[in-house]
Formats: sequence, structure tokens, C-alpha cells
Amino acid sequence: MELLLVCMTAVFLVAAFGQRVNVIGDSMSPVLKNGNVVMINHFIYNIKDPSRGDIAAFQKDGDERYFVKRIVGLPGETVQIKEGKLLIDGKPLKAEYVSDIGYAGTASEPVHLGKDEYFLLGDNETASDDSREEKIGNIKKKEIYGEVWFVIKPWSDIGFVSD
Repeated sequence: MELLLVCMTAVFLVAAFGQRVNVIGDSMSPVLKNGNVVMINHFIYNIKDPSRGDIAAFQKDGDERYFVKRIVGLPGETVQIKEGKLLIDGKPLKAEYVSDIGYAGTASEPVHLGKDEYFLLGDNETASDDSREEKIGNIKKKEIYGEVWFVIKPWSDIGFVSD
């Protein structure tokens, strides 16, 4: 019975937290670096909705690659980047992960998020393909694979990812 319980627990943990994703590029620097390998909590968004500030992995339009970005805009909100500031419903978002944004892309005009859409940005906005790009745009909840929660490689960066 104990062996069965251990096996079931192991299967659950691998299913919930077992997806590895390689971070490619410096778009999430300094929190995540090019070459980091991270674990994704795939289960968490089954019990709660994605939150502002979460670092999430998503796939776009059947692309096999995972993108890793930070959620800044939530369903029903209006996002805009104006004069280097990230505005949520017309008010500047004050968060340590948001700095002066030089490139507004599609967010130079107000972007209205639907009931299941999110707006994601890289922390290093100068090196990030994210929701500001027309080819990526708003991310639907079903495209978000899970939350990044732990760095497993390289050894020097190992540890939990803080929002």
C-alpha cells in the first residue's frame, strides 16, 4: 500500500510540476537568464487564474517552443504603453519588474483584453518578443501552459523563482 501511495504521489508531482522548459534569450533577465532550465507548475492554473506578476510559459498558435514572460495585463483590462510607462486601465503600473519601456509596439494604442486574454511582457523589454508584437499579441488562457517556479540548471542559478 505504501509503495502504491509513493508511486501515485510521484506521478502527480511529475504531472503537476514536471515539465522542463529551456529559457532562450535574455528577455527575462535578470530573473531568468539565457540557458536556464526551469520547471513549470502546470497544475496551478487549474485551481487559480493567472495573476499579474506571474512568470508564465506559453505556446502560441501551435508553435512547439515555449515562451517565458511575465503577466502584466489581466482579462477585461486595457493595456497601453505611453511615454515609456505601462498603463493598466489608464493608470501607471507600479511594480519593480516594470521599467521605462522604450518600445510600445501594438500597445502604443490601447489594447483591450478579452475575458480570457492576458498581456505578457519580458522583464528585459529591449530583448523580448512579447505581447507588444503583432505576431504574439494577447495570450489566451488556454495558451498558458503554467507558471515558472524553479530553476534547475545551471547549478549556480538553482532555486525558486520569485515573482
